[in-house]
Amino acid sequence: MGELLARFYLDPDRRYTLTELAKELDVSLPTIAREVDRMRESGLLTEERVGRARVVWANRRSVLYEPLSLLVALTYGPRPVLEQLLSDVAGVDSGLIYGSWAARYQGEPGAEPNDVDVLVIGAPDPDQLFDIADEARRRLRREVSIRSVKPSVWTDADPRDPFLKHVKSRPMVELDLKGDAV
Repeated sequence: MGELLARFYLDPDRRYTLTELAKELDVSLPTIAREVDRMRESGLLTEERVGRARVVWANRRSVLYEPLSLLVALTYGPRPVLEQLLSDVAGVDSGLIYGSWAARYQGEPGAEPNDVDVLVIGAPDPDQLFDIADEARRRLRREVSIRSVKPSVWTDADPRDPFLKHVKSRPMVELDLKGDAV
């Protein structure tokens, strides 16, 4: 059920047919139909019929929408996915999410982010970072951009470097790559 909730609450404007959900989650259509029925009856989803298809999406008017969105983001969103994917990568000292996703996570109002921007501090294999970004994109269903900088560049950054100046001036979400978070 968590993966199903993540489909709806990590991308609340996306609408799905039951057939799409069954294929994406590799679950039988009757199982998806039962779970969607339970979620709709609980007020978590909105549904409409389009021909013979049932089309469902997150119910943003539910009193549970905001707290459930937060819970889903904390368990299936960019932070846990990236922490899992980056935690054992050689050459990664630390990482953070910046940009619009970090701003929303920190409570800054604005539109739903279309992508996730990640900064890795260290000297990992660029091909491995590319593969990780691709896997994160697949799981999160949004673009993921990973950029890396050497630790000395991050700590001793030239204040005139427009990229680092911008990243450091905006909200950031540190990734727990050692599993120390509570």
